[in-house]
Amino acid sequence: MASIPSTMKGVQIEKTGGVEVLQYRDLPIPNPKDDEVLVKNEYIGVNYIDTYFRKGLYSNPLPMVLGREGSGKIVSIGANVPSSLNFSTGDSVVYSNPSAYADYTACSADKVFKIPPAVSSANACAAFLQGLTALTLVEEAYTVQKGDWILVLAATGGVGGWLCKILKAKGAKTIGTVGSQEKVQIAKEQGADVVVVDKNGEGEVLKVVKEYTNGEGVNAVFDGVGKDSFDRSLECVARKGTVASFGNASGPVESFSIL
Repeated sequence: MASIPSTMKGVQIEKTGGVEVLQYRDLPIPNPKDDEVLVKNEYIGVNYIDTYFRKGLYSNPLPMVLGREGSGKIVSIGANVPSSLNFSTGDSVVYSNPSAYADYTACSADKVFKIPPAVSSANACAAFLQGLTALTLVEEAYTVQKGDWILVLAATGGVGGWLCKILKAKGAKTIGTVGSQEKVQIAKEQGADVVVVDKNGEGEVLKVVKEYTNGEGVNAVFDGVGKDSFDRSLECVARKGTVASFGNASGPVESFSIL
């Protein structure tokens, strides 16, 4: 294993705002704590959550290096990293940890996982955060059952695509929304049974949901859009159903009264 340099390139912000606050600069290599491993990044994930931190929607001490996931090789291991994790320098790993937009990231060892030999570093990074989000939604936010009707917003997006695949595997029936006619076939290939081109304000999504569920609504809505779709998601869900709002692509959901 090559020696570790003293500096690296990274993307840091010192204040929140638009893309103009992004600074590509030289930074010191992070010094991992005893319960951390140092990963030399090969790939990093670029996700909506990164823009939420950059804009200040999610608070975090500044300055900060953006990014929440990456993959690469372990170059050093903290003294108190459990031997049960069986890590060695040179291991190919994927992680979910802050400060991924850099050449090196110090990661809490319990957030790092070995990549199976059959999976590339690129695919592991591409699937990790979005795939885990999708699994959390279908297993914990709402436990999807065979035959359930599920509404997935932005069905060709990162999490949306994973949701369609997993829901198909579970035997659920998926209504997916897309932003243009060109994306309809993509959503169907991902696993959506019914695809609606979502044009805000035209009511087509609610109409289709009611048509396919005999007027009852879907068992669950997985909504990563946020502000623009939240009220409609409530209209589309069945009585005693579940609306899981997990993203803010159109902005955060505004305050509302439950009465």
